[in-house]
Amino acid sequence: MPKTDTILSTKSLHYFLQLIDTMNYTQAAQILGITQPALTQQIKKIEHAIGTPLFGQMGKKLYLTEAGKELQTGAIKLLNTINSVVSGIQEFTQADKGQVSIGILDSINSEVLRQFLVAFNQKNPDVTLNVTYYDRKNLWYNLDNNLIDIAVMFLPDSTKKSQAELQHQYEHCTIYEDQLTVLTHKDTVEAGQSYPISRFAHREWVAYPDDFYLTQLMKKKLGAKTNVKDCLTVPISFSSTEQLVKTAQETDYDTFVSDAYYQAHKNEITLTPIHLKEVKPFAVSLVYRKGKKDIPRINNILTEFKNFLDK
Repeated sequence: MPKTDTILSTKSLHYFLQLIDTMNYTQAAQILGITQPALTQQIKKIEHAIGTPLFGQMGKKLYLTEAGKELQTGAIKLLNTINSVVSGIQEFTQADKGQVSIGILDSINSEVLRQFLVAFNQKNPDVTLNVTYYDRKNLWYNLDNNLIDIAVMFLPDSTKKSQAELQHQYEHCTIYEDQLTVLTHKDTVEAGQSYPISRFAHREWVAYPDDFYLTQLMKKKLGAKTNVKDCLTVPISFSSTEQLVKTAQETDYDTFVSDAYYQAHKNEITLTPIHLKEVKPFAVSLVYRKGKKDIPRINNILTEFKNFLDK
């Protein structure tokens, strides 16, 4: 009989929960930074230890079995308990020791944060920094389940969290203000100017996937202006901003990115950048659960980051 205490480790349970998030072995393995066969083997070990399948398959789609649902509930509780215990112990240690897990929205230009983390590491070499990039769904999932300490994301995020819910459960601080920049082939606009969104209602786009923040923002504003629920025509989508811009430049499609990304790469971009009057600026923010600042290492990194930004 297999030893469940060695197979059901925190790492294997984390793998299991990540696979539930994506319901796709390839995507889950990429997020975890392992090979697909390694993930498949890990899941099979868990199933062998428990004695029943955790996932079923209908066509090409995975689904969670009843046993899988039971383990999901238990795994979340167990990992939350372990994280709480470790955090509770580390609350009594020095502020310059321990681990900090940071999740970053994958469409954010995080160069400012990267520069800070390098400086912070040089000053606090005994603090281990674990940085992972997520799509919006997985970022909120990891933050909600206390699997990361700090998230870097766009706010307001009304498509996911109500403002009341955000204020009740989380604290946040702004890193910098940003806005949506349209990169267009239109030759009747002037770079850097603002135009009504209606002028772009019939354009075709290379865009981020549907669940990305900027795509949701464009859909909402275009739909409100044209009274069409889904009027964003997207023949091609990419999660990579670099691939998105490159493809737009090689086709007749327009695209949209954050202004921070455009400013950092404008020398490489040949399309005309403009802004949309109806789309308001948003903030790139640090978001963390209330009470996190009571942990010395978390409070230390938040304080140091504020000082870094002030400089």
